[in-house]
Amino acid sequence: MRQIVFAFLALFLLALPTAHAVQPDEIMSDPAKEARARELSRELRCMVCQNQSIDDSDAPLARDLRLLVRERVAAGDSNSQVLDFLVARYGEFVLLKPRFERQTMLLWLLAPLLLIGGGLVLWLQIRRRARSGADVPAPLTPEEEARLAALISDEAKS
Repeated sequence: MRQIVFAFLALFLLALPTAHAVQPDEIMSDPAKEARARELSRELRCMVCQNQSIDDSDAPLARDLRLLVRERVAAGDSNSQVLDFLVARYGEFVLLKPRFERQTMLLWLLAPLLLIGGGLVLWLQIRRRARSGADVPAPLTPEEEARLAALISDEAKS
């Protein structure tokens, strides 16, 4: 019974929506602009937490960035203008999903290249084994055959 209660509690906790760190005093009066600001906040990395968006982070720097995003949105900047401003100020690291550019090409292509390289090495290893016949066992010597026959006959007698 305790396991069932624990399972239901775990499912309940997993089903809860994620908590956002946006404070009530940060929320913009215009719902459309607030939605844009929240969307932008989810794309920006908290420089303190590093694997959290500023929308989810409670760090003071994340709050400052959320306020800065809201200021730029209120000033009429487009989403790309806000992101460009923050990248110019903090660098490409501020984006949770870096842009595909010359500087970040290695970051984007490293995983697929490693996967393709690993697959190629595996394929070559399989081909090499198939050609060399390493999977085919060597034939038994006459002494081994005699011993095997003796073991089989002893097993049959028992």
